[in-house]
Amino acid sequence: MPGLLRGVARTAVVAGTATAVSNRVSRRQAGRWAQQDMAAEPAPPPPPPAPAAPAATSMDEKLAQLQQLGQLRDQGVLTEEEFAAQKQRLLAG
Repeated sequence: MPGLLRGVARTAVVAGTATAVSNRVSRRQAGRWAQQDMAAEPAPPPPPPAPAAPAATSMDEKLAQLQQLGQLRDQGVLTEEEFAAQKQRLLAG
């Protein structure tokens, strides 16, 4: 029985040591890769400028959008308040 316990203890020590070494190597390698990535990657380009305001929509397009809003209101997707707010925004633009 003592030989069995000694073997189990030895296995536990070896496995624990192997795990600790493996974790340390993994962390060190990840750090090296991160440094290489930081050095290799150029700075990202600046974001593109904000798009210009959309061109004024024609009356036909506004009417079509109003009809769609009305259908959404009739289907219960939009409340009366939401419909009124979207209608006001559409007619103001």
